[in-house]
Amino acid sequence: MTDTVIPIFDLRDHRYRSMTPAIPARLTPPTGLVTDTRGRMLHDLRISVTDRCNFRCVYCMPKEVFDKDYTFLPHSALLSFEEIERAARLFVAHGVEKIRLTGGEPLLRKNIERLVEMLARIETVSGKPLDLTLTTNASLLARKARALRDAGLTRVSVSLDAIDDATFRRMNDVDFAVRDVLDGIETAQSVGLAPIKVNMVVKRGTNDAEVVPMARHFRNTGIIVRFIEFMDVGASNHWQMDEVLPSNEVVRRIDDAFPLEMITANYTGETAERWRYRDGGGEIGVISSVSHAFCGDCSRTRLSTEGKLYQCLFATEGYDLRALLRGGHSDLEISNAIAQIWRDRTDNYSEQRGDPAVRLARAEQKIEMSYIGG
Repeated sequence: MTDTVIPIFDLRDHRYRSMTPAIPARLTPPTGLVTDTRGRMLHDLRISVTDRCNFRCVYCMPKEVFDKDYTFLPHSALLSFEEIERAARLFVAHGVEKIRLTGGEPLLRKNIERLVEMLARIETVSGKPLDLTLTTNASLLARKARALRDAGLTRVSVSLDAIDDATFRRMNDVDFAVRDVLDGIETAQSVGLAPIKVNMVVKRGTNDAEVVPMARHFRNTGIIVRFIEFMDVGASNHWQMDEVLPSNEVVRRIDDAFPLEMITANYTGETAERWRYRDGGGEIGVISSVSHAFCGDCSRTRLSTEGKLYQCLFATEGYDLRALLRGGHSDLEISNAIAQIWRDRTDNYSEQRGDPAVRLARAEQKIEMSYIGG
């Protein structure tokens, strides 16, 4: 019998623990390089632009929690586009080269193209364009792809948990069809938002039979499928270890059908382990946060919808950057606060997950993925 974990706090409160960042007494200009206590560099910034989503995926926003009466954040609580751009520039000055817009479902944020245009003007410390990406469920992608590309978006990642329509409808729990997601992907590809990555969260006993069909469908298309282990993000998805299909099993299943070989990462800290088809049919990726923790070179930080800064996807508390952005502080003051937060970073939950005491202590306190971004 599987026990059900019921959160002891009300998600509607949105009162996740946070601290106002301290501004160091001695202020120094950013150098383009900042490292944490484990020597990890800051490279990626993920920005959640909304906590709303039109899907109710069972591993992220289950209907029994995020029902019709659920209260989302008021618009006044969200960071404005101008605040997001200001924060992004400060992070880029510390070495960020990649920004990913997430949600909830980011395409639900009104005029998201304008934010993309603002961020696309930012250059990295070395003077190169940002790697500016967006993760979406593709429900609105067909109608927005051209505008996003024209605004300066580099590429998109699309969530799709099955190629079988019935399985996918059960996973998204709002009866959304696979064909509509594929239409969005095809439109995005046609306007040049490439290479497109398709993210499949694999949950044993729910959609793991779709691993090989997903690989088969996207082979020879230029689209990269990334198979993601079901993770214990947040406190509402009733995560159980026995529902995790380890990535090595995903690779074995695909390799049996279409022989694979490993290839090197694009950059240090990349989340996905990369494999390519030996016959030249493209590549896949596996993200193995549960079975093979990659905390050791994690280079990501996350800015929530209302401006809380989180140092880990499995964080239990954050830093209220919005308080500084709206508190009359200078860029140099906020920049130094950000740098100090990163320098003090020790997060490595995925390496600690195997300890039952750690899992139990953090189970009801972790931030929901729809709030923090994936």
